[in-house]
Amino acid sequence: MARRVSPKLLRNLPYVINNSVSNRASKNPIFNNTSHFENHQHFNRFLNSSPSSLNAVTTPLNLTHQIEKPISNTSSLSLDDVERLFSSVSTTQLVRSLVNLHFASIDPIVDLGIWVMRSRLIETPICKEIILATVKHTFYEHFCAGENLNEASKTLQKLWDDGLRGILDYGLEDAIDNKSCDGNLNEFLKAVESTKMLPPCSVSYACVKITAICPISLLKRVSDLLRWEYKNPSFKLPWKMDTLPILADSSPFYHTLEKPEPLTPQEEEDLRQAYQRLLKLSEKCFDLNLPLLVDAEYTSVQPAIDYLTYSSMIKFNKDSNPIVYGTVQTYLKDAKERTIQATEAAAKMGITMGLKLVRGAYLSSESKLASSLGYASPIHGSIQETHACYNECATFMIEKVSTGTGAVVLATHNLESGKVAAAKAQALGIGKGNPNLQFAQLKGMAEGLSFGLRNAGFQVSKYLPYGPVEMVIPYLLRRAEENRGLLSASTMDRVLMRDELVRRLKAAVWGGGLDKM
Repeated sequence: MARRVSPKLLRNLPYVINNSVSNRASKNPIFNNTSHFENHQHFNRFLNSSPSSLNAVTTPLNLTHQIEKPISNTSSLSLDDVERLFSSVSTTQLVRSLVNLHFASIDPIVDLGIWVMRSRLIETPICKEIILATVKHTFYEHFCAGENLNEASKTLQKLWDDGLRGILDYGLEDAIDNKSCDGNLNEFLKAVESTKMLPPCSVSYACVKITAICPISLLKRVSDLLRWEYKNPSFKLPWKMDTLPILADSSPFYHTLEKPEPLTPQEEEDLRQAYQRLLKLSEKCFDLNLPLLVDAEYTSVQPAIDYLTYSSMIKFNKDSNPIVYGTVQTYLKDAKERTIQATEAAAKMGITMGLKLVRGAYLSSESKLASSLGYASPIHGSIQETHACYNECATFMIEKVSTGTGAVVLATHNLESGKVAAAKAQALGIGKGNPNLQFAQLKGMAEGLSFGLRNAGFQVSKYLPYGPVEMVIPYLLRRAEENRGLLSASTMDRVLMRDELVRRLKAAVWGGGLDKM
């Protein structure tokens, strides 16, 4: 296994990046000097080998300046100044974003779109062409980075110029057999390898869905066996490797009401191959020092996903610069208990727990399944309970960051959660350039929060799914579901964007002209 640059060594070079996010790339003459950077290609590659392990935010390199002071922790998260928030966004882009978010929040339009994309109309060549073209120039362009890596790299460059970074995710979903799993793995490996050709430090994480490299039917079988083992400790799983706690007493067990059959020899071999795929991808990320985020799925298959993820963590998270991150969906009632159990067990093993915290994306389907089986939903009873669980898990993980035993990506579109996390980090004296505390939002959503966190000095990334329109449709369907109603994640953004457009219009009327068309 190739050795990475020591995190301690990197942290001894914390000040080679400007300490003010307001001095972004578009205003930095050194960054725009191509010949200057060509003279420092080797140093750039060295920096690119670590996803901002430096004590810095997302501002570009300024190699001619003398060593500067550490980033200040005094700035706070505020979205009050809309002019500053959207200073890097053109009026045209603001209008397009506002229109897309507005239509995505109207239930009848969302219902019609979901019905069309799931209907047989899309199987008809002419209809399919019209539907895909419409989707591409509306929701796809808003939420996705492009159809291929070349288009995604342009989106990344724009983010980098705006003081943000990107989480690259090739939009692969469920696989059905080993052949499709192997093909998907190759695509993931290509995506990770390609980050070497992108702007230094512009990519913060790679991303993988276990359902793309392990057949979902096998994940269900393994999850059933893990649930049965938890409820019946005498039940042994001969194929089980070292891992961390996966389930808790508060976890849903209604998926497995009867004792499952043992894995067949072929299923055990398929599981071994799935694990090897994850190890191969993790090792590639290890070599490039690019952390890997493993997405969460339905509760029916999540135990198997956590099992594979934690087993990989044990191999790759042996220092303070973790490579493999799991995902916890905090709308689940067992989220806090599982987070604490796994993190504390990892600390006892000398493993740095890496987690991405999200609220969750399968509320409707999870609740319907539980209800159909006569069980209570595994999801919190109110949005307030979900918010509280998210903030408690975030606070717990930030504390672990401060002690060097944890790393967290706070994937949130909620302003209050952002404020809670920022205040906690400041109270604990965690430097805003600490690579083990980062924020993330989906492309096209919570833009105001992303810019606000950036302006406060934190490291912020946008989640960038890319791939052919037809392949990314499952992702777009989930985004459409999430944007429903007045409590949608886009409400705050629409208000902020409207305020900024009104401000620009008033400025134009009073003789300033519409800026940044």
